[in-house]
Amino acid sequence: MRQDPQTALVLFSGGQDSTTCLAWALARFEHVETIGFDYGQRHRIEIEVRPRILHRIRSDFQHWQGQLGEDHLIDLTVLGQISDTALTRSVEIAVQENGLPNTFVPGRNLLFLGFAGALAYRRGAKHLVAGMCETDYSGYPDCRDDTIKAMQLALNLGMEARFVIHTPLMWIDKAQTWALAETLGGQPLVELIREDTHSCYNGDREHHHEWGFGCGTCPACQLRAQGWERFQSLRASVATHPQ
Repeated sequence: MRQDPQTALVLFSGGQDSTTCLAWALARFEHVETIGFDYGQRHRIEIEVRPRILHRIRSDFQHWQGQLGEDHLIDLTVLGQISDTALTRSVEIAVQENGLPNTFVPGRNLLFLGFAGALAYRRGAKHLVAGMCETDYSGYPDCRDDTIKAMQLALNLGMEARFVIHTPLMWIDKAQTWALAETLGGQPLVELIREDTHSCYNGDREHHHEWGFGCGTCPACQLRAQGWERFQSLRASVATHPQ
């Protein structure tokens, strides 16, 4: 199996983080494909916004034209069937006895990376790009850097391959994620992320805020809103005190 060092597969959910990671990959690799997962998530609106985001990246960003390849949507509804979480059931979001929010879906990122590795093997992609973050997150253990490094080792041993898993957001917060998007694609990419991506755990596309659509109260909305506010403050500070 030949791995192309200029081909990347991005885990693309349709959210802010994965869209930023997609832009990051397009800025570095000649050919980029995307993979998404339907696992019975209650905020499945994210699956519905994916095609529009991909279309806009192809049409609105000429410097990336020709680089964005095939999109793959994988049916993982079995995960939703065996999970009893606030992302796969209509229950109130809350913190559990173990300190983790009940939005944690055990095994989710492990399965995502396993399936992504299997697809990358078939497609000849050397690089996997994912939006896990250990800085500004809800404490999910499968988002930790140690977990990702262990998965990279397991994939390479199990497939006799040399995959490289990139997590460009691992050590930055949401404000820095907005700033990274601006660096990669300018104001047009910031606006695309603000208007078209989806992060809200409740799947709310009715309420519009400065940072985008969402209920405004779930943990995902709160992180996104707080990051947007800090990003705007940083922008204002730079404008007031230019270097």
